[in-house]
Amino acid sequence: MTAYMDHKDLANEIIDQARAQEIADGVHRVLDRIAAAESAAGREAGSVRLLAATKTRDVGEILAAIDAGVRMIGENRPQEVAVKSAGLAKRLEEHGFSLGVVESDAAAVTGAAATHIPFHLIGQLQSNKIGKVLPVVDTIESVDSIELAEKIARRATMRGITVGVLLEVNESGEESKSGCAPSHAIDLAKRIGSMGGLELQGLMTIGAHVDDERTIREGFAHLRRTRDQILASGAEGTSGCTELSMGMTHDLAYAIEEGSTIVRVGTAIFGERAFI
Repeated sequence: MTAYMDHKDLANEIIDQARAQEIADGVHRVLDRIAAAESAAGREAGSVRLLAATKTRDVGEILAAIDAGVRMIGENRPQEVAVKSAGLAKRLEEHGFSLGVVESDAAAVTGAAATHIPFHLIGQLQSNKIGKVLPVVDTIESVDSIELAEKIARRATMRGITVGVLLEVNESGEESKSGCAPSHAIDLAKRIGSMGGLELQGLMTIGAHVDDERTIREGFAHLRRTRDQILASGAEGTSGCTELSMGMTHDLAYAIEEGSTIVRVGTAIFGERAFI
């Protein structure tokens, strides 16, 4: 268990109105930024989806973001998935939404197909934590090796489910960042695409931690070109490799101009984290 989980009840479902409004305002500002970036890039409105990065945020805070218009969430740590998922799924069900494995049950309760909230794991995943996130999360964005992909595939196959995956690519080359080397990405994507139990949905990267716009853009543009090469290969299981999860609070406009389809935003929605 991470240290901050001793100090904050992440399963808490109740927040005050002022905090809910603060989060709603953050969501609306981010959606406006996305729309402006889409327009500036000449892209179709709605072509970029917002993923709310919910690390250290409790169930009540996440619900407030969803009430404000968020339709995709992402957790960094399997421990947080385990702590939050049951309460979050139950509360979402009450509002006509579904999350992870409760999708069919939610539809039965509401009498109609519930609006599904995709739940992604966006942080690193150790093989001994795979059981904590399957089958709660729809997509694992942090697959960066064949070994990890194979282990997820085996667990998914044993459960009789298919898990979405994004191949994480370390475009910046920074040692502090996870992800496969860009030179290996096409080969790895093809191999992952052929695995049972997995659906290769696209690629993910974290932008370079620098102030130079050109450097940041180059990484995003290279990921887009890599995605396009994977699609053009026609290799088994790669036809659905369309997503580009790139861009965060500070660089989402650059990412959108370079082709991002998912931006992962936490701070601009929820404010600065009290815990790391």
